[in-house]
Amino acid sequence: MQRMNEEFTDHVDTWYRLAEEKATQYFASLYKQVMDKSYVPALTEDFQLWKSKHIQHSWLSFFSRGKRKPNSRDYHRYFQWLNYRGKLDDYLDRSVSYMYMRDLGKDMDSPDTKTRIKRLVADIKNQLIHSTATNRGDQPEYMSLNGLYRWGQKEGIETAVIWVIGKLKNVSSNIPKEMNAEHAQRKLIKIIIGVILHVMEEMDEGISPAERSRRLDEAIRLGYSYGLTYPFIDDLLDSGVLNEQEKEQYSQMIRTALLTGSVPELEEWVGNNKDLVYYVHSELREAFEYIKRHQRPETQNIFFEQSYVFFHSQDIDRVKDLSNANYTNEELYLPIILKSSSSRLIVRSVISAPMDEGFDHRTFCYGIYNQLADDFADMFDDMKDEAVTPYTYYLKYHTQRTDLINPFELYWAVISHLIHNVYHSDAKTREVILDRAINGLKRCKERIGIEKYNEIMEIFASGNPEFNRLVQHMVRKADDVDFFDKLLRDQMVINLKNSRTEKEDFYDTIKTVRQQINSMLHIPKHNGIKTMEQPLIDAANYSLEGDGKRIRPILTWVMGVNEYGLQASEIAPLLRSLEYMHTASLIFDDLPSQDNASTRRGRPTLHQVENIATAELTGLFLILRAIKEQSSLDHYNAKTVLALMQYSAEKTEEMCMGQAMDLQSKGKALTLDQLNMMCFYKTGIAFEASLIMPAILAEVKEPEIAALKKYAYHAGIAFQIKDDLLDMEGDLLILGKPTGKDVENNNSTFVSILGPDGARKEMWEHYCLAMEALKEMPRNIVFLKHLLNYMINRDR
Repeated sequence: MQRMNEEFTDHVDTWYRLAEEKATQYFASLYKQVMDKSYVPALTEDFQLWKSKHIQHSWLSFFSRGKRKPNSRDYHRYFQWLNYRGKLDDYLDRSVSYMYMRDLGKDMDSPDTKTRIKRLVADIKNQLIHSTATNRGDQPEYMSLNGLYRWGQKEGIETAVIWVIGKLKNVSSNIPKEMNAEHAQRKLIKIIIGVILHVMEEMDEGISPAERSRRLDEAIRLGYSYGLTYPFIDDLLDSGVLNEQEKEQYSQMIRTALLTGSVPELEEWVGNNKDLVYYVHSELREAFEYIKRHQRPETQNIFFEQSYVFFHSQDIDRVKDLSNANYTNEELYLPIILKSSSSRLIVRSVISAPMDEGFDHRTFCYGIYNQLADDFADMFDDMKDEAVTPYTYYLKYHTQRTDLINPFELYWAVISHLIHNVYHSDAKTREVILDRAINGLKRCKERIGIEKYNEIMEIFASGNPEFNRLVQHMVRKADDVDFFDKLLRDQMVINLKNSRTEKEDFYDTIKTVRQQINSMLHIPKHNGIKTMEQPLIDAANYSLEGDGKRIRPILTWVMGVNEYGLQASEIAPLLRSLEYMHTASLIFDDLPSQDNASTRRGRPTLHQVENIATAELTGLFLILRAIKEQSSLDHYNAKTVLALMQYSAEKTEEMCMGQAMDLQSKGKALTLDQLNMMCFYKTGIAFEASLIMPAILAEVKEPEIAALKKYAYHAGIAFQIKDDLLDMEGDLLILGKPTGKDVENNNSTFVSILGPDGARKEMWEHYCLAMEALKEMPRNIVFLKHLLNYMINRDR
């Protein structure tokens, strides 16, 4: 290792110098095209060839009118419209071709590439058509957790999918509020998908299922490990979260890791972000070591070389100050050529893929095209943040500095260079790149408005008025230039924002309703109460006052009030009855004759505080109190209330059966079917009752009740599996009860039967089945989706 460290240090200057020389040569060739405007006649001819496919004659467009084109944000209707108009194949073909060009560095003229693109287009089309046919307006199946897990099952990589879902959850919860959380998550997910695409592209058709699964498992972990650098290096250093001293200390640590091949220990951190930096350091070190372990010896140097070039060029770019009017063109453009190309070259070394002929050259030349397009799209945000990009710098200094290259002109010179010099005038390349360029301008115009767009074009396109008129004509008139990945990006950002808002609403609802329920649970001692009843009421209140989650009555409140329009005050007796019944079951469950628990809800169990007999009587007292509460639902039809009470009694019997099965099973090895049945009777029935009882009061139809029961069955089992996992690996202080009780009591659990990994897979299977049950509901109940997410992600 020491020899390797010295080797890295010795070669670091050479790495960057050689890369910079290559970038300088590339920039010089682009600069020449801008100066002599040789790109203009070449692209003018390209557009003449291109426009015949994208601009219809007015009489033809009149006769081809059919269904009106929907907004792409309504993706279900949009895909249906594309398919109806016969445009879906072309739409997917240019989208997939672009990904092969941008992410995989492929030559569009290769017969093998054409075959692979055609096959992938067919696969995506089938999935989209199926998704739009079965989806009722929810987020696309391929963007949902259950869709991701189902894909993982199909590929035999469930463990990796569960792992990355957990990792993404932790990253999301650790992104500081000063950073754009959705943007950071989107980029991380995009990198993971990109690495998976790379790995899938490298696999031959004859690969065995086991080897395919192994490589995809590895791709997910490598993708996360590499992608983590975007939120926790690039975005973190670009944000205002760290002060200048912290940024310097953090940057030096990263630089040391790349130079020595090992992540240095985190010294005492000076600043306000200690917890964040410790988490980031731990995650990045784990990611760094994982990537390093999976490098072949012959690709390891390439990985460190490209990583250092990427970080150093990014670092040079980051410290630029917009108030400095003296940056040269080379200082503005060389770092972005280097960072944009090396970021893609790293991926190939990360997965240790062999370099195909021309890959390095195509990837090196392509990077700045993508970077200039992104910088154009982000230009106004960058100006607001006073970030230095070619566009922000030109906007500020173009009237003072006649030597500055116009980045918009350079963008078109890059496009011409790619089409004619890198991809050798290939027709598919011309089609895809011009589609992308016009699409970017269309999106910008739509986003900022015509007036502001024209104002910007007057600045950036003034040097080539005739060529600009041609371009703007295409922007106004051209059609069929949109891309699937842009739709996915927009939809992902919308989904992430919506999910965050819904999650906040979910927890706000839980907090608010929990407070309401807690305020109504206390059993009062009225004047004239019998002396012998007082100890039972005190004991009942002691058990009710614990730090309970109150999930069951909260769920009933949400379903009753928010979904079925029942009055909160009118169902208060039902809410009390559910918590009284649940608390009674916990009192019995904790007794020495059953689970013999010493702690419940963060406090000593009732039989520890009082005695066993008092605990037993208190449990019975609460059950009778629950029945009394149900019978006082006098705002509803008596026949409906009677049906509710009959249902409640039936479910209570089944819960007793479940507990009896649990007691009889102690010390015995259960089958999975037996365990499923037992835990549904013990746990799932309570969830079912929380859903069904307000539905009974609301007199909803049987199909909806059946869907609710199916959801409750699978949600209840998922909840119990999570409990079993927490009993094995949870934190006593967070849980509020001892861990390891299942092992101590020799209980059969999902963990003991399936092992930890198997239990997690089973939990996710029931999660998916519960989510799929919700699709059978006539209404979209967002709360139930987030409740399910809470169940499997909770830490108590």
